[in-house]
Amino acid sequence: MPQYTPPVRDTRFVLEHVVGLNAHANVRGFAAATPDTVDAVLEEGGRFVAEVLFPLNQIGDQHGCTRNDDGTVTTPPGFKEAYRQFVESGWGTLSAPEAFGGQEMPHVVSTAFQEYMISANMAFAMYPGLAHGAIAALVVKGSPEQQAKYLPKMVSGEWGGTMNLTEPQCGTDLGLIRTRAEPNGDGSYRITGTKIFISAGEHDLTDNIIHLVLAKTPGAPESSKGISLFVVPKVMVGDDGVLGARNAVSCGSIEHKMGIHGNSTCVMNYDGATGWLVGEEMKGLAAMFIMMNAARLGVGLQGLGVAETAYQNAVHYARDRRQGRALAGPAEPNEKADTLFVHPDVRRMLMEGKAWTEGLRALCLWGALQVDLEHKAETEEDRQMAADLIGLLTPVIKGVGTDKGYEIATTAQQVYGGHGYIQEWGMEQYVRDARIAQIYEGTNGVQAMDLVGRKLAQNGGRAVQAFFRIVAEETAAAKGDAATADLAGRLKKSLGELQAATMWFMANGMKNPDNVGAGAVSYMHLMGLVATGLMWLRMATAASRLKADGDAQFGPAFLDAKLVTARFFAERVLPEAGALRRKIEGGAEAVMALPPEMFLAA
Repeated sequence: MPQYTPPVRDTRFVLEHVVGLNAHANVRGFAAATPDTVDAVLEEGGRFVAEVLFPLNQIGDQHGCTRNDDGTVTTPPGFKEAYRQFVESGWGTLSAPEAFGGQEMPHVVSTAFQEYMISANMAFAMYPGLAHGAIAALVVKGSPEQQAKYLPKMVSGEWGGTMNLTEPQCGTDLGLIRTRAEPNGDGSYRITGTKIFISAGEHDLTDNIIHLVLAKTPGAPESSKGISLFVVPKVMVGDDGVLGARNAVSCGSIEHKMGIHGNSTCVMNYDGATGWLVGEEMKGLAAMFIMMNAARLGVGLQGLGVAETAYQNAVHYARDRRQGRALAGPAEPNEKADTLFVHPDVRRMLMEGKAWTEGLRALCLWGALQVDLEHKAETEEDRQMAADLIGLLTPVIKGVGTDKGYEIATTAQQVYGGHGYIQEWGMEQYVRDARIAQIYEGTNGVQAMDLVGRKLAQNGGRAVQAFFRIVAEETAAAKGDAATADLAGRLKKSLGELQAATMWFMANGMKNPDNVGAGAVSYMHLMGLVATGLMWLRMATAASRLKADGDAQFGPAFLDAKLVTARFFAERVLPEAGALRRKIEGGAEAVMALPPEMFLAA
C-alpha cells in the first residue's frame, strides 16, 4: 500500500530561506503569517490531508464517480464526509478575501497547503481548487451584487465553482465556441450549449455549484473577440440568498478517463439556463484568463504534488526491497541480498526525483509569492516586477512542472520493477493521474508557445530581462562561497545558453515563425532548468550559511542533504542546458520538411 508524509520541514525551509516570508511582514496580509501560525498551518494541514484525504485516494480511483438517472453525480465513498470536514476546518478559506469570509493569509502559505492536498488526493483537491479559480475571477470582474450573492458561500466552501470553456469542436481555439447567450430583457441571459471536460461540473459535495461559462451574445464576432463570460448557478439564488429552483443546467455524462477518477469530469448541457454577464460584453476571455492563470499555476503544483508522493514511495520501496549485490561487493554480507539503494542507477532515478521535486517546490512557492506581491506590494515598482515575473514564469511552472511531475512518477514506478505495474502498489495510479496535468489548462505545447510567442516580447522584453538580471546577480554573489561556487558557475553557463537561445529566436523567428514553434518546448524547459537552478542556488546558499551558524532547527543531516542535492543538480542536471540550446538552434527545417502523407510509410 502507498504512503505519504507531508514534507513540512522542507516547506518550512523554503518559506523561511528561499521565499523569505518574514522579510515581507510589511506587505498587507503577511503580518498574520507569523512563524507560529505558518507552522500550525503546515503541521495541522499536513495531518488533515494525511489522515483524512490520503486514505481515500485509492478508493476514489477504484470507485470513481457515478452519474445518476436524474443527472446528478455521486462522488466516491468517503468524499462527502471528507469535504464536510474540509469545510468545517476552514482549510479552503486560507487565502480568500476577508471581506467575503476568508482568512486572507498570503497566497504562498495556502499554496503550501494545496501541495499537500494534491499529493494526498489529487482528484479530491480539484473540487475546492476549481472553486478558488472561480472566486478569483468574480473578485476581479464580478459586480458588487454578484460578489455579495455568490462569494461568501463559495469562500466558505458551502458552494462549489467551475470554469466552462471547452466544447466538442474547440479546445485551445476558443473562437470556435457555439454556446449562445440570448438576452431575456431583464438583465439576465438564456444560455444554451454543451461544454465538455468540465472538472467538478456536477457532484454531491456542495448545495450549489456556481458555473462560469463562456458564450457568445447575438451579433458577436465569430472569433475570440466575441466571447463573453456568464455566471450560471446550478440552483437559482434569491436576492435573500435562499436557494430556489434548479437551473436548466445538467450533467449529460461523465467522461471515462485515464486517471483522476475521483473527480467528476462532466459533459455539461445548458438548455436555456439563466445566467448573468460577468464584466463587459465581449470581454469574457480576459475575465476567464484570471481564472485560467490561477488554474495553470495550480496545475503546475499538481505536477509537483504527484511527483512528491510517487518519489516518497519509491524511496521507501528502495530501502526495503533486496535485489542483487553492490558492484563493489556485498554491502550487507549477512543478508541474502542488498537493498536497491546500493545500485547506482536506482540512486540516479531517486536523486533526479529529489532534485526536481525540491527544486520545483521552491519555484512554485516563489511564484506564489509573486502573486501576493503583484497585488499587495507597497510600491508600484515592486508590484510591476512581481507581475512581470509571474507572467513570465506561469507557463514554465505549468509546463515544466507537469512534464517533470509525470517523468518523476514514471521513474518512481520504474524503481518498483514489475510491482510498479501492479495496481495494489498504487504507483500506476500516480502515473495515470499525473498524465492529465500535461494536457489540461492549455497543453504544455501551448504553454511553450505562450512563453516564446507572447511573454518574451511583452513590454519590450522587460520581464525576461529582469529574470536574466536576477540570475546573473545571484550567481555572481555566490561565487565567493566554496559550497556554492561550482553551482553558481554552472548556473551562469546555463544562463548564457538561455540568453543565446533567446537571441537566436530574435534573429530567426521573424525570418521563419516555425523556428519559434519548433524550439518552443525546448526553450520552456531551458528556462525551467535555469529557474530551478536559481532555486537550488538559493537553497544551497541558505544551507551553507545555516550550517556555518550551527543551526539546530533543521539539523546538519538536512542541510548536508541540501548541499549534496544541489551538487547533483549542478553536475547531472544543468548540463542539459547546452543540449536544449542546440535543439532550439536546429530550427524548423527538419521538423517541417516531411509531407503529411509520408508520416506513415506503408
